Amino acid sequence: MTWAGKILRVNLTQGTTKSEPLNMQWARDYIGQRGLATKYFVEEVDAKVDPLSPDNKIIYATGPLTGTMVSTGGRYSVITKGALTGAIACSNSGGYFGAELKMAGWDMIVVEGRSPKPVYLYIENDKAELRDAAPIWGKTVWETEPWIRSHHQDPLIRVNSIGRAGENGVMYAAVVNDLHRAAGRSGVGTVMGSKNLKAIAVRGTQGVGHVRDPKAFMAAVNAGKKVLHDNAVTGQGLPKYGTQVLMNVINEIGALPTRNHRAVQFDGAKDISGEAMHEPRKTDGKPNLVTNQACFGCTIACGRISKIDAHHFSVENKPQYWGASGGLEYEAAWALGAANGVNDLEALTYANFICNEDGMDPITFGATVGAVMELYDMGLITKEQLGIEAPFGSAKALTHFAEITARGEGFGKEIGLGSKRLTAKYGHPELSMSVKGQEF
Repeated sequence: MTWAGKILRVNLTQGTTKSEPLNMQWARDYIGQRGLATKYFVEEVDAKVDPLSPDNKIIYATGPLTGTMVSTGGRYSVITKGALTGAIACSNSGGYFGAELKMAGWDMIVVEGRSPKPVYLYIENDKAELRDAAPIWGKTVWETEPWIRSHHQDPLIRVNSIGRAGENGVMYAAVVNDLHRAAGRSGVGTVMGSKNLKAIAVRGTQGVGHVRDPKAFMAAVNAGKKVLHDNAVTGQGLPKYGTQVLMNVINEIGALPTRNHRAVQFDGAKDISGEAMHEPRKTDGKPNLVTNQACFGCTIACGRISKIDAHHFSVENKPQYWGASGGLEYEAAWALGAANGVNDLEALTYANFICNEDGMDPITFGATVGAVMELYDMGLITKEQLGIEAPFGSAKALTHFAEITARGEGFGKEIGLGSKRLTAKYGHPELSMSVKGQEF
């Protein structure tokens, strides 16, 4: 195992950082990042803690294989008591941040307390310090990452951060790294925002070591990669279509959540599928998908990079959204699309861009919009309340809701509560498609 053997403890209330040895017995007993960090969490935090109080802690954890050549070896997890659910949350992300943290020599970061002012944590190998985040508070993820790199004059720094959603208390705010990879679920970004912690910036140049038998390890790595390469899903389907390879398959078997789970098949599924992302648009002759992308050390390369038609209504006169960025994965596509009856691929991509830019979970956001559309269909909320007509199938309503929720404006504040709280407020909790407050 490649444990660095130390954790970074950050006390935001006191403004301090210190190194502590990793509990190696726990590391052996609980093995992975989720299990080990959860052990730390339950030992240190009262089970009855308010998720948004200073007494809650948030842990950024790597695993024993993070930073190695193992496929999916770039992943890390964020563990806390989630704002959305009030339960222990473990939200996982890919990209490059996790590997960078391990290569800086840290297995985990344990953050406690609440800063009296906005700060970000800067780590450069063994050095860790809190910096003033006033210049980036109120900024999006897409503005925060380049500012930090420019400020430190290092384009290789890896950053995770919250957008305006995390600052404004959207209950399902995400922690976003590498611009469009996210620890997205359960409101971990909301907890980060409640602590006035805007971002964590990491630069690691120490590499990863402590492998007991390097030759045997590399043999196992190569054998595993061959299995992934030879498998039809991980060797062909996921690299070409991403997790969106599931859209048409799940629709065909009658298991696609549609119109807030009123139905199990969506007649517009083919229009928002992985296959559709490859098809040239009638408007400009270009496909939605630009390329696939891999996370650190991964041979699957299931990530999507997409580009919206610059003439689509959602991005007219908005050149900041004309470039290529993180595209739709299956769970975002069904939640933003089928769950709302929307089959406009460009509108879904725009809503997904907004979720990445401002740090929102597209699953909970999309499913909450589905509940809003059902409440609207039942006549329980009106156009005057929403600011727009919102029948199932309205791409304009979907994109409007994404914008106002990210900014914390108007009815967006209600959508930011998540479907459980919103539907209960309007007297119909049965319209929330969730378990323990988190959407399916």
